[in-house]
Order: sequence, then structure tokens, then C-alpha cells
Amino acid sequence: MTDTLILLPGPDHPISLEPTGARVTVRLGGRVVADTVDAITLREASYPPVQYVPLADVDPAVLRSSDHATYCPYKGAASYYALQVGDDLVPAAAWFYPAPHDAVAVVRDHVAFYPDRVDAIEVHRVA
Repeated sequence: MTDTLILLPGPDHPISLEPTGARVTVRLGGRVVADTVDAITLREASYPPVQYVPLADVDPAVLRSSDHATYCPYKGAASYYALQVGDDLVPAAAWFYPAPHDAVAVVRDHVAFYPDRVDAIEVHRVA
């Protein structure tokens, strides 16, 4: 893995970030592990939209550090958290960018969750 390549979003690989404008909750093991009205929706190329939740709105009791790491040339070096609810530990279930590239700097201090590693990521639209 190389972490020196930095690519800018553009027509071939668009990235947009905007306030979600709704309440976002994340559930695991029958428990709400994140609850916020300050999420950011990141849309990247043809990938599904991702909700980035402020770390301050995640229950710190469920977060476990992880040695897992990846690199995205568009966003930067990603670190991971395992999530633990009761005796259940879900490895590398959430990721964050401690020092994101300038194009996505707004996701600093936010965390995103893999939808297949939590029970639900719910966006509660206001009617």
C-alpha cells in the first residue's frame, strides 16, 4: 500500500460532500451506537452514499482501536475501529480519516460505518 499518491476528485471520479440534513442513527446488537443530526453525506463516483457521523456523536463505550488501515488516494489514510456490544466484537466496522486530504477535509473528526457490519444505518428524513 502506498500512501503518497494524492488524486483530486474530478469528472472521472467525482466526490461531493454535503450536510445530510436529517437525523442519522446507527444500530448494532439492538443498541443505538451513534445518533446525530450533524452527519455529512459523501457521494463518491458510482459508490453508494456514505454517512459520516461526528465522532462526538458515537457512543465511546463501543469503540475499540484497530490495527487495520487502508489508503485512498482521493481521501487519505484511513484508520479503523472495531465495535463491541456486549460479548460481540465486530472487527474493522467503522473507519475515519485522521488527516483527510484537503478535498474532503470536512470529514475530519467523523466516522463512517460499513452497512454490512452493523444492524442498521438509518437516515430519518424530516417530513
